[in-house]
Amino acid sequence: MTKTGRRKSERSTRGKLNSPGRPPVWQRENLCRFWRGVAAGHSSEVSAVQAGVSGPVGSRWFRSSGGMPPTHLAPSAALLKSRNLTFADREEIALECARGTGVRTIARKLGRSPSTISREIRRNSATRSGDFDYRALTAQWHADRAARRPKISKLTSNPSLHDYVQDRLAGLIATPKGVAFDGPIVVWKGRRAVHRQSRRWSCAWSPEQIAQRLKMDFPE
Repeated sequence: MTKTGRRKSERSTRGKLNSPGRPPVWQRENLCRFWRGVAAGHSSEVSAVQAGVSGPVGSRWFRSSGGMPPTHLAPSAALLKSRNLTFADREEIALECARGTGVRTIARKLGRSPSTISREIRRNSATRSGDFDYRALTAQWHADRAARRPKISKLTSNPSLHDYVQDRLAGLIATPKGVAFDGPIVVWKGRRAVHRQSRRWSCAWSPEQIAQRLKMDFPE
């Protein structure tokens, strides 16, 4: 779609919009493969490599999500319906927009309704420049953000699970005799600056230890 082909109301009344952030360089498919690897028992580093990203990125995903996949990426999440545009569809739309192809022509090529293509370009285009610049990566990012539904986390809705995790992070787990109870053995990856025994919170369990034990104590 060219600038001259846009509706005059859109070009004249819509000003610059603040962006909610920067779209990531990875795609939904990478995240899904990563969490499938974690669910299969692989470490975050191994799962990241299998998903096509670096190990540190996988570790960051694991930490930021608390060891649990986001609700819209969980295995129980609803699959994308056939009426939803895929990333491949959005790449094709971006290429055709760059060539100046009209909405109806793009719709015929993709086998979609012209209103679907028009709505996609209008909703998910990059607008920081004050204009509509359709990019597949940015459009997919906007679509994923819009598809998320707020949901109470398990740590919030389950008090016993919350106390279970909190006590182990704080190192409050001990035997009846008062001896600290060690968590599952986790292979040291060489990223820690000092040994855990030299820290004042050395009795605390790491997130990886808690995640391994959760499979047995909270199988659901």
